[in-house]
Amino acid sequence: MKTDSDNIIIMAQLNPIPGDVEYNKNKAIECIKKANEINADLIVFPELFLLGYPVGDILTRYPFIAQQTQDALEEIKNVTKNTGVLIGFAEINKEKFKKPYYNSVAFIQNKQIKKIIRKTLLANYCEHNDYRYFESADINPKERIIDLNGIKYGIIICEDAWNDFDFFEKNLYSIDPVKETAPLADVLICPASSCTRAKKEQLKHNMMIHTAKKYGVKYIYVNQVGANDELVYDGYSRMYNENGELSAMAKGFEEDFFTINLKSSNNIINSLPKGLELTLNSQKEFSLDHKPDLARTYKSIILAIKEYFKKNGFKRAVLGLSGGLDSTVCAVLLADALGSENVLGVSMPSKLTSDESKNDAKILAENLKINFIEVPIKDMHDMLSKKFEGIFEQTQKYFSERYSNSFTQDNIQARSRAMILWGIANEFSAAIPIATSDKSELYMGYATINGDMSGGYAPISDVVKTKLFALARWMNENRKNKNSIPESIINKPPGAELAIDPKTGKTLLAEDALMPYEFLDEVIWRIENLNQSINNMMKCEFLYEKKNILDEKTKLKWLNKFFKRLNTSLYKWYITPPGPVVDGRSINKIEFRQPIVSNINYSK
Repeated sequence: MKTDSDNIIIMAQLNPIPGDVEYNKNKAIECIKKANEINADLIVFPELFLLGYPVGDILTRYPFIAQQTQDALEEIKNVTKNTGVLIGFAEINKEKFKKPYYNSVAFIQNKQIKKIIRKTLLANYCEHNDYRYFESADINPKERIIDLNGIKYGIIICEDAWNDFDFFEKNLYSIDPVKETAPLADVLICPASSCTRAKKEQLKHNMMIHTAKKYGVKYIYVNQVGANDELVYDGYSRMYNENGELSAMAKGFEEDFFTINLKSSNNIINSLPKGLELTLNSQKEFSLDHKPDLARTYKSIILAIKEYFKKNGFKRAVLGLSGGLDSTVCAVLLADALGSENVLGVSMPSKLTSDESKNDAKILAENLKINFIEVPIKDMHDMLSKKFEGIFEQTQKYFSERYSNSFTQDNIQARSRAMILWGIANEFSAAIPIATSDKSELYMGYATINGDMSGGYAPISDVVKTKLFALARWMNENRKNKNSIPESIINKPPGAELAIDPKTGKTLLAEDALMPYEFLDEVIWRIENLNQSINNMMKCEFLYEKKNILDEKTKLKWLNKFFKRLNTSLYKWYITPPGPVVDGRSINKIEFRQPIVSNINYSK
């Protein structure tokens, strides 16, 4: 119970459902009643909590939902007592010549809505489209201040905090709400809906340290947790003291009714994912040492799978087990997220599938204790091949220029497997197939539409291949059920086992069809983080070059191949199932769209 000398703040780190105002409201009321019981000074909810985040086009298609959030405030108002409440909602803007809504926070106390604070800086990049729906509010610093029990709280809403002119080299906005608000405040409070990404924790941590020290204020950050579609919110709500020292931190990747005492130096500081603390001051450079980010990546994908299935009413996952790395990592993640009893691994060998791959798939399923069946596809492939040959002969009467070498036989295998997985999912309740393509191969189009790309969810679509190898080893060492992944799978050179390499007479390996993954993944990083062209990359030394001899002719050949395949793969990106964004930048649809018909000269 609070004493007279305490100033108790509750961080209501919760998991809203976008558009489900009733659900979100009830969660809020439950927490407010708990805060009332302990006589807390203030309870703070994440940004836009009553609406849920991300917004998508909910407000434009269903504008009545904004009214629902305002109606919910009236119900919330009636349960408030002396404990103040800060809660985000979509405020209807009645002015004629402006956007229809404000992204707002209501301050409620003793059954009264005492103040509305509106967001000024509206993110319009990556996954954010706030400026599409919301009006930017004018800065009125005094209106952002709440005087409560002798303490002045300055309210800044998520993006409002991300424009310090001294911290950032380049600023997106000409105004800084923190600069205007902080001098009037003892404590800054930032309700946020900020998703997790590679290196984002480092940026956020250092920015908050900078802000707290610069203005000599306590800094409280209350973040959403959970996952919605492709975005994962890690929580880790926290407080920094006036010296920029981390003085409290809620749990990560789970809801937390987290209590802090402004006057205490003994608040709980929960730990970040193991390894992340090693890179809080790292520079922006490519590294093949993925270890510091593996725990965060694992937790992000696990939470994303759980949330996607739960919130959409799914229970079971069906995936093809090839004995290769991608399907193996997916199987482990699904087993951990859903429970092994809710995962079915299906081995679907063709005449090209090696005995080693079949055996690896079976051993993996046994180690994970997931359900397992084997369904050979040779007869299905032979039947379809024969059927297609007759179709092709008829088609030749009308279409000339038939390929001398095509991918038809490869794709028949991949699509036969997808048909089996979809058949199982259609026949049994609450089940969906899983697309197992990784980020490296999606960039290169090294995946089959309606084949291995087919499914209802794509767990590793934002994880590059070199990181997948590292993640597989990390899971073997850190999961409760250690060494579930056979070493033979991790050591096996990746390959789809769909075609024979004419040079070797053996099944075609992925790196022979593409290029070394260590090189390929650095190309992706340089595109996404440095926005480099082929000419830029030719002038840079890749990590691959430090360990291997690579002449300029081969390097240029690989770069040209990469961008040529990228250009012809754009349409595949559009039809990839949703999957969690975990990297610093992504090609997942929620973040990046390049016109399919674009014709870019990547060499400039």
